[in-house]
This record gives sequence, structure tokens and C-alpha cells, in this order.
Amino acid sequence: MLPVIFGLAGPEVSDAERGLFREIDPVGFILFRRSITDPDQVRALTDSLRSLTGRDDTLILVDQEGGRVQRLQPPHWMALPAQARIGGLADAPARRAAWLLGRLIAHDVTGVGFNVACAPCLDLLQPETHQSIGDRAFAADADRVAELGGQVIAGLKAGGALPVIKHMPGHGRATSDSHFDLPVIDCDVDTLKHTDFRPFRRLARQSPLGMTGHLMYPAIDPDRPSTLSPAVIGEVIRMYCNFDGFLMSDDIDMKALDGTPAERALGALEAGCDAVLQCSGDFGTMQAVANALPPISDQAQARLSLALAELRRPEDFDPVAGLAELQDLVG
Repeated sequence: MLPVIFGLAGPEVSDAERGLFREIDPVGFILFRRSITDPDQVRALTDSLRSLTGRDDTLILVDQEGGRVQRLQPPHWMALPAQARIGGLADAPARRAAWLLGRLIAHDVTGVGFNVACAPCLDLLQPETHQSIGDRAFAADADRVAELGGQVIAGLKAGGALPVIKHMPGHGRATSDSHFDLPVIDCDVDTLKHTDFRPFRRLARQSPLGMTGHLMYPAIDPDRPSTLSPAVIGEVIRMYCNFDGFLMSDDIDMKALDGTPAERALGALEAGCDAVLQCSGDFGTMQAVANALPPISDQAQARLSLALAELRRPEDFDPVAGLAELQDLVG
């Protein structure tokens, strides 16, 4: 098995992709809008991806947070609120709304064959937060973010989906978009521990999957961004935040990182990621990354197995009533 999660070029697996995936056996796949049309098509696609690996529990991911970040969209799937709308509610309604958000996301994603929803976003909403995060964040208070993020996690798990806490160890202070630039978080470590890192530390044992953000923390590592930094991953994410789950990089195609995609992928594994996301769907890039990577490590395989062990059958739930309740709560 190769420690990579690939995006696809389109709504079906091409012959070239099929041959590559059979040869290398990637950890999993992530689907974007270009690969999604309607429920029947998505279910056929996720079924075909599992048949290629021969593993029923192959990770198949989708970014489904609510708000702006929903790859499964109406009219075939539910329109769900952004996390910031829930964070603005009073305490008890916010907790219930956050659980419902997770449970409704799980209903939509598992219904078409996904077993991972890349949510919740645990970044803090600061005055300077770039709009690329913006209303994807619950609030500015670290404990409130952790509390509501924990409810989303619980809702996702109740619906049979694995959560992914992101963007570790905190994207909220970024003033630029890591898709295009490398954000620099110019803040001292003590402040970060009391703010940005805190939700991840609180929820590290509740989520079996995590995702790094491509961020520069000069106070921790002045030379390398977090995804490529043994100091950030080892000292902050693994040791301080106490996260021992399966850690994946954010998309290595983002312009925040230097070098070729293959160099970035190898650097992320060497820094301590368990797997990398390569999302472009460009077949040449897939091949280059696959050729550069070693097999998944024993430690990463063990973490993956523990994560998959948390998958369970969805609990009984009425999605129509749940959506109506959520809409009533958020107005």
C-alpha cells in the first residue's frame, strides 16, 4: 500500500488511473466537484474505487463541511450552514446544531459510498483570518471551537463517517490563502498553545484522522512550513497536541509549498505525515508522486487500522426531521 490519497480527473476512473491504482494500491481517494454529478454516479464511482484496491474499507474522502465547502450540493444533497453560523448561537442550541451538522453530513456522504468527511475545521476565527477560512471557523474562543468541533465529530461518527480535524495545528491567524501563498504565523509559542493549538489538543483523542495546514511558524521552525517540518509535526502535533491518529497532509499541489509535487510528498512523509493528499487529478503528477514514495510505514499502517476500527453502522436517524431542526436552530 502506498501512503497517498489521490484525486481523480473526472466522474469515472480512466483506464490510465485504473492501471496505476491497481499497481500501487493507494491508501485512498478524495473526490471533488469534477468527479461528482448525481448520487447514482457517485455510488458507482466509489464502488469501482473499492473494487480496484480490493479493500472494502479503503478511505474515500470528500470535503463536506457545510457552507461554502460542500462538494455534494443541492439538488441531490442537502444545503447545510457554515460552521460560523452555528458558532454564533447560544450554547445549548449551538451544541445541538453542531451535532446535527455532523450527523447530516454523515448521512449524505455515507449514502454514496464515502467513509470520511473532511470536517470539522478547528481553526479560530480571528480578526485577521483570511477569507479562505472565514466562516468555515466556529468562533474565536478556543474552548468553544473545541466544544462545537467535538459535537460535529460525535455526529459524524454516529452516522458512520470518520471525521478529519483540520488544519493542524491552526490556520486561523493566516492572512493569506495557502492555495496561492505560504501564510506566516508570526506569533509566540505560548500564545499559540493557549489559542490556536488548544482545540486540536482537546480533541486529539476524539478524531482518528487529522490534516495539516501549509503554514509557516517561525517561532517553531523558521525554515520549513508545517507540513514539511519535523518540529511542527513532532513537537506540536504529536507531542503537545497529543495526536496519535492518522495524519495526512493538505493538498501537496498548493502553491504554499516549494519543489515538485514528488519532492513535497516525500518531504511530508519524512517530516512525520502518515500519508499525503495529491488532489489535482493530473495523471502525470500522480505517476511522479507514486514513483517517489516508499510503501506505507508500519507505524502509519497501525494508525490507519485503528482509525478504520472506529467505523460503525449508522445509528437510526431521520434526516428530514434533522434538517428541519437544524434550519430552525440557525434561522
